[in-house]
Amino acid sequence: MELIGGFTALQIAVALGAALGASFVRGLTGFGMAILLVPILALALPPVEAVVLGNCLSLLIGLTEVRMLVREAERSAWVIGGIVVLTTPLGLWALFSTTADVARLVIALIAFSAFLAILLPRRGSGMPGRLVTGSVGVLSGLMTGYAGMPGPPVVPYYAGRALPRITIKASMLLIFTIAAAAGLASATWLEILRLDLALFALLLLPVILIGNRLGLAVSGRISDPVWRAAIGLVLGGAALGALLRLL
Repeated sequence: MELIGGFTALQIAVALGAALGASFVRGLTGFGMAILLVPILALALPPVEAVVLGNCLSLLIGLTEVRMLVREAERSAWVIGGIVVLTTPLGLWALFSTTADVARLVIALIAFSAFLAILLPRRGSGMPGRLVTGSVGVLSGLMTGYAGMPGPPVVPYYAGRALPRITIKASMLLIFTIAAAAGLASATWLEILRLDLALFALLLLPVILIGNRLGLAVSGRISDPVWRAAIGLVLGGAALGALLRLL
């Protein structure tokens, strides 16, 4: 039975559950919403709609925190975010130019490499060189357009360094907000952003905010080693999920 905006009761139920769980992980770790949300939404919605809806939600929740993100983020987040804007359309072009099997392989390889990178010993707090920073921006932009998941290249870049937790989270979330805006701009240009998807995102926003607030509350009560372990678990789960989809 169709309810709001032509979406069925099952689709709405799946989206509500996915939104609550994924936003909790976002509040806890500073990332993971798109990685967890988009694949689950794709079980109930067409993949393109799942990606667009995920971008809508990422942008909306990012806008609610924009003052904190701008204040606390490392300068490199703006550089990476700018590169993401430029390369997201290339990711969309690649998505339309390759087969689904190739897309799954690329996503799995990047997710697995991010998991391996987070296992490496923590580096110093200094910014990596321009080549590394630029490469992270390019990969994140391609992943934004390709799968609506800018996180895998970004998370090891920040979480693998000896930075304050607030700086790590704000930097990542600022990039993800910029990436979501770039993804929606590209979706609008390709005429795949529909009004009903935007309204559906607004319906889900209160659930996203609740889940995010719960995650933030838990994050504030755990130690830094436990928090970094949670990041590794989320990345590991994403990598495992991506690899299983290849089988």
